[in-house]
Amino acid sequence: MAKSSGCEALCGSRSHPNRYFCLNLRTPLPVSPMDCTMAMKTLINKLLEYTLRLLRGRWADLAILFAGVLFPLFLFGELAEDVLEKEAFSFDQPLLLLMNSHSTPLLDALMVFFSEAGSIRILGPCALAIAVFQFVHKLWARLVYWVLGFGGAVLINITAKLIFTRTRPDLWISIAPETSYSFPSGHAMQSMAFIAALTVLAWHERRRSLLLLAGGIFVVLVGTSRVYLGVHYPSDILAGWTASLAWCCGLAIILGNRLRQPRV
Repeated sequence: MAKSSGCEALCGSRSHPNRYFCLNLRTPLPVSPMDCTMAMKTLINKLLEYTLRLLRGRWADLAILFAGVLFPLFLFGELAEDVLEKEAFSFDQPLLLLMNSHSTPLLDALMVFFSEAGSIRILGPCALAIAVFQFVHKLWARLVYWVLGFGGAVLINITAKLIFTRTRPDLWISIAPETSYSFPSGHAMQSMAFIAALTVLAWHERRRSLLLLAGGIFVVLVGTSRVYLGVHYPSDILAGWTASLAWCCGLAIILGNRLRQPRV
């Protein structure tokens, strides 16, 4: 008499009315529609339960992921799509004309100052000094984050300008003219990357709120100065901000707790 296979011993013959067959030697798999539905519901409930346990106590991380990465990426994608399709934004020209209508010699001087403060000529040496500080103190993870955060944003901006090839506004003759491509704004990306990365590095310091406030004002003033001077559309500024914010927050999420350690 022939011996039964392991499958037949567990499940019975294939013609047995219980309508089960083996996924392996231990686990029977339902094949009737009702059994499949119940198994799927059980699986979904288990996955949801596991997900909620995994995310318990990490709602702040989820908020950072959404506000710092997903939403900025979505907004940048919407702007980039319209720029690639050569579509004009309804808010660009009115905001440019509004800025120009309120120009004064004092505002001219202030806007030129903040525009220069957000340039690579100023932020570049400052970023290098911070990198040297991280290197001297052997803060390797922070050094990697800083170089990738600020330096990566600069490289992304250069690449994006060559991809989108958007010409600059020409509604009036600017007192600080530019000749390179417009989208996204390099000043907006550089200033946002500098402040966002610096805020991440100082996140566990007591005075982070002061840095966040002062840095936010600085970023807004740099972006505003570029629109005031007529060398960028407001959509260029918005794209620069969102791209750098998503980049720096994404890097911070990837490196995670390593940024909190004084030494790696």
